[in-house]
Amino acid sequence: MPIQSLRRSASQIGGHDIVIEAAWLYYQDGLNQNEIAARFKVSRATVVNYLQEARERGYVQITLSPEAFKGHEAALQLREKYSLREAYVVPDGNGEQRVTEIRVARGAAQWLPRLVSPGDRLGVAWGKTIYDVAEFLETIAVDDLTVLQLVGSMATPYGFSADVCSSYVARKFSARCVNLHVPAMLSSPEVARALRAENLIASQLDEISHFNKTLFAVGSCTPDSHVVSSGVATIEELNWYIDHGAVGVLCGRFINEQGDGIEGPLDERMMGIALNRMRNPETGILVSVGSDRVPAAIAALRGGYATHIVTNQSSAEAILSLGG
Repeated sequence: MPIQSLRRSASQIGGHDIVIEAAWLYYQDGLNQNEIAARFKVSRATVVNYLQEARERGYVQITLSPEAFKGHEAALQLREKYSLREAYVVPDGNGEQRVTEIRVARGAAQWLPRLVSPGDRLGVAWGKTIYDVAEFLETIAVDDLTVLQLVGSMATPYGFSADVCSSYVARKFSARCVNLHVPAMLSSPEVARALRAENLIASQLDEISHFNKTLFAVGSCTPDSHVVSSGVATIEELNWYIDHGAVGVLCGRFINEQGDGIEGPLDERMMGIALNRMRNPETGILVSVGSDRVPAAIAALRGGYATHIVTNQSSAEAILSLGG
């Protein structure tokens, strides 16, 4: 059959079908955009719009092989320096912070399903980075997976409190979710002790302490960090911890340069997993992006909380440079 007879104009196809056919010709048959435009008798710009619509509708899912990002020079250096099993380094993009954050979150979301298995118990921390990862996760069922909320909820105005993060990840994996139904920070040690003694809370605290894998980010110790804006710590309390060596925040707990927890005025009021329980996991996945979080990321790596890291090029270089 002559090839010319296979050509149909956009007016002959139209609507929903032309988006699907354009996507098939481009991604499966290997035609370029000009060839598709000629076949449909439309402009190249129209074909670009068809392909964009196919992606937005979920007809096309583009997966980047992790091998390219694991084999990056900075990734190899991170693995060697911090005894990691894997490191994924994505390019910075145009230098805009939000663009880079989205790139790292997308990368983590693409690779996370490879790192969880049926029967796992995945402990999930909180924060915008973890929420972004959950946002970009494809819906994929993992049999007998349990997702655990590792720290109580914060009164954050941003919509990514700890319970939301864990629930969102669980929903994307069609997993069972165990939430911790208490605030992260209570008004006094006495109230915290009383709540820990309640049967329901005691049961939840016990269950979230049994995990084999973790997904977490680390926060900075800057005055505009989420640990302050969420009400976990006041500026005065933040400064107290900084004066005592704090460089980052992990699951609501302050850590020093070596990744050790700093005991201070907030610890007895905090509701969540004990920091030492997060050390040396079977798999610990740290997602870190941004220059302000580099000291915290270095501390988390030194402290043995991570076996894997997903980060961006400039952050990876800074972690290697400043990590000594």
